[in-house]
Amino acid sequence: MRVTADDSQRPQSSVDTAVVDVDGTLVDTNYHHALAWAKAFGRYDVFPPVWRIHRAVGMGGDRLVAAVAGDEAEERCGDELREAWVEEFDTMIDQVQVLAGAPEFLRFLRAEGLRVVLATSGKPKHVAHFLDLLDGRELSDGVVTAEDADSSKPAPDLVQAALEQVGGSSAVMIGDSTWDVRSAAEVGMTTVCVRTGGFPDADLKDAGARAVYDDLAAVQEAWAELSAPR
Repeated sequence: MRVTADDSQRPQSSVDTAVVDVDGTLVDTNYHHALAWAKAFGRYDVFPPVWRIHRAVGMGGDRLVAAVAGDEAEERCGDELREAWVEEFDTMIDQVQVLAGAPEFLRFLRAEGLRVVLATSGKPKHVAHFLDLLDGRELSDGVVTAEDADSSKPAPDLVQAALEQVGGSSAVMIGDSTWDVRSAAEVGMTTVCVRTGGFPDADLKDAGARAVYDDLAAVQEAWAELSAPR
């Protein structure tokens, strides 16, 4: 973290960038996504349990079909399923709410001197809607979506693109899913997780999360400890 005149007495950290996930971290979408995928699968007579779909939310849609329903489903109707998911999610998007404290958290990170990049495997049109809800364009220094990466989470492409977009040299990831943690770990980035995506603490910690908190307000409260050199 860069030291300013106001915090010259604070411990200095090498972190200059916060890469912040969107779905499940800033906006409350994960269960909407799971239900939209379940409906999309049902169109093609594929019925994976919804809990299994939920565990895959946060992974890119290019990977999710095979991960949840197997290679045969991907080969038979993967592209059609992804199109159906977009259609189903579109019917729900107006129900999506900003998670409590999300805009305030982004303001806090920038006040701390960090470059803030929003990084999501989501569809650009969905991301645009969420940014409008959040004032995300004004509260961040950059945004990367599925179109900015060759491979989606858990590949590291998105977090690498996020760092490159703002010229960051060292970052912390703020996310909610195991896929956030694993993608960040691929480039040696620490992840702090929130429970708002519905992933169990054990899964997040097994994936390598440094810490897990109820929500962004709790992360903000603990930031002095989290940002101190380890």
